[in-house]
Order: sequence, then C-alpha cells, then structure tokens
Amino acid sequence: MRILVVGKGGREHALVRALAESPSSPELFCYPGSDAIFEIAKPVAADGLESLVAWMTLNSIDLCVAGEESYLVKGEGLANLCERHGIPCWGPPKESAQLEASKEFAKNFLLRNQIPTARAAATDTLEEALAAIAGEYPTVLKFDGLAAGKGVAVCPDAAAALSFLDEVFIQRRFGPGRVLVEQCLTGPEVSIFAAIIDDEYLIFVPARDYKRAHDGDLGPNTGGMGAVASRQLISAELLAQIEQEIVKPTVQGLRREGLPYRGFLYFGLMLTPTGPQVIEYNCRFGDPECQAVMPLVEGDLAAFCLAGAQGRLRADLLTFSESWSVCVILASAGYPDSSRNGDEISGLPAVTQARVYHSGTHLNEAGKWETYGGRVLAVVAGADTRADAVTQAHAAADLVTFAGLQRRRDIGILNF
Repeated sequence: MRILVVGKGGREHALVRALAESPSSPELFCYPGSDAIFEIAKPVAADGLESLVAWMTLNSIDLCVAGEESYLVKGEGLANLCERHGIPCWGPPKESAQLEASKEFAKNFLLRNQIPTARAAATDTLEEALAAIAGEYPTVLKFDGLAAGKGVAVCPDAAAALSFLDEVFIQRRFGPGRVLVEQCLTGPEVSIFAAIIDDEYLIFVPARDYKRAHDGDLGPNTGGMGAVASRQLISAELLAQIEQEIVKPTVQGLRREGLPYRGFLYFGLMLTPTGPQVIEYNCRFGDPECQAVMPLVEGDLAAFCLAGAQGRLRADLLTFSESWSVCVILASAGYPDSSRNGDEISGLPAVTQARVYHSGTHLNEAGKWETYGGRVLAVVAGADTRADAVTQAHAAADLVTFAGLQRRRDIGILNF
C-alpha cells in the first residue's frame, strides 16, 4: 500500500508515524512535509495541487490522506481532484469542507439540522459587528474563513472586540471575509473526533486542548498549547448524549443535503449548563489533539483509512486504549504574535519515555534541529492514570531546551 499524507506540521507528523506503525506496513510519502516527517516518509516533487495529483497518478498512490485543512478548499479541492483521477482520498470534497472553511456555512448547517449551537449574526463591516454585539459582553467573534486557528476571539469587553474587528476589517489580517458575532457560551470544552464514511461513523478518543498562551488559561489565544486525551475524559452517558444530539444528526444532515463525506470530522463542543453545544467543526483532526489521541489508537490505521476512502467502515481494524495521553507544546519566542526561527534545540535524544512530534523545526547545515515556526515541538506521554501521564509528559518536556522556549506547565493539570 502506497500512501501520501498532505501537510507539514505536528498533526501530520503524528499521522505519518501512526500510519507507519500500522501492521499493513504502507510505503509513505508526504507533501509538502518537513525534515522530521521525511525521516519516516519520502518527499514528493510537486509545486501545487494539480502537479501533486499528477504525481500521485504517475506513482500509483493507493490513498491520499488530507492532514492540513487548507488543501481541501484550495483551488478545485484536494479530494475533488483525487476523485477526478480515481485516487481514494481520506478527506472531504470542497463543498463539504465548507463546514470548516466558512463559519457562516457551518452555523447555517447547524441551525437547519437543529443541532445545539449558540445564536449568531453575520456582519460585513466593523459598524455592523458592533451593532450586532449591542454592548453585550463577553461576546465571541469569528472570522468567516480559514485563519490557522487564530480567527476566533472571545472578547470580554469593547476594547477587545474593537481590537479584533480592526484586525479583520481594517488590517485585513486574514484576507477578505465576514465576521460572525456569536453568543458566548460557558462551560468546559471537549473535542470529539469521528471517522465518517457516508452515513456511518466511528467516534475516536475524546480530547481537550488548552488554547491560551499562559498558565491558568491566561494570555492570548493560540493554535493550542497542549492537550489531554482519554476515553475517561467524559462519562459514557455524556458521550452517548453527544452522539445522539450532535454526531448522528450531523452525519444525517450531510447525507440529506448531498454533502459527501469520507474522513475525520472534529466537533469542538462546549458543555454548557443546558447540555453540549457545537462551537465549531474542523474537517480534519485537531492540532495538537491529534498528537495526544494518536498514541491511544491501536490497530491498522492505514488499512482503516483506505477502506474508509473506498466507502467501507472497518471498525474492526481499530481499538482504543483506556489510558491517558498528555501533550505539551513547546513554542518559540514571540508566539503567538510572531515566531523566531533559527534557535538550536537541545535535549531531544534524552527523551526516551515520551513521543516527540515536530510542528515547526528544520535541520540546519550542521545537522542540528532548529526552531522553524511558532509551535515547535509536541512532547507526548501516556499512562494508566491522568496524574502519571501529566508527570511523565512534563518531565520529558523539561529535557528539551532552546532559546526563547515557551510552554504551559499546567497542561493536563488545569481542569476547565
């Protein structure tokens, strides 16, 4: 089996490693990839989606796995191009990927299908957004498009709202797009992942990520500073409620509205006092939740994804550990506002009791690892208990150093 994974970050490093550990022993390729990924998978010579799909056809690729969301909606769409060339793709076509690419599309889908979610209003200008907020704080503002995990702001007051709206409408930080003004829900958050194959699905291990930059859940929003994952994270009763009220109606809604779907779907949920509600959909695995979840997935992930892309749900190919997994992100100086590249990383060979996934690194001319992005590394450890997983993950993270390193020391400890 020959598999190509599309993406370059820590999520893709975790997926590539999980696929490599599959009993079916696939031959792996990656585009655009990274130096760390290329220690496991082979690089691909391509300069865009069209040439990438042409390369896949020429090299008899059996399965394309979409890791990074942008490729699903770029141009014609990765999955759409794969289908046109007869290549099974684990990832949805462009029209279905609008669930992530457009917050407004997702909100309307949720409302049409009577899936619990916050009330919201779509706005075209700063003035319209302020009118929609109507002085009610806290409020949630969402840029209606892809923004690498940074297009959402929870605003406690008018100053915070004005700052975000200035970035969107005046500075155009994320490009052209509308803003969704949304009711601010309260409660703990949880991430649910499902593999969806047409009208069937399999729920993976629940996770919870830590978005704020600093301990105590303080500081600016980030793409994620860590995550904890376990089947024990929420009760079986709550998971059953989520399945019946959110996962199942989503799958049924996709089928009813003629939106084909074969791939991972991420449900970002808020556990409010009145029940779970959907904050967002992502049409791929979360990052850094993927790095926490993948070590808990046992079986043949490669064969599972190939069967799924071909339209068959093979739940018998996978099992899920009942233990805990904790992921600690090591970020570079300046993150999340900026990132500093070129700081040499020390201590990686000393990490022997945990997994290390590379999110933003590269090898310098001397063959040493250097920082090359905002989130640099994900250090992941597992254990039978949450406390032991926390201890092991943070102990392993302590072994790695580089100038300007930022991390949270309450990952897995702080409850939401």
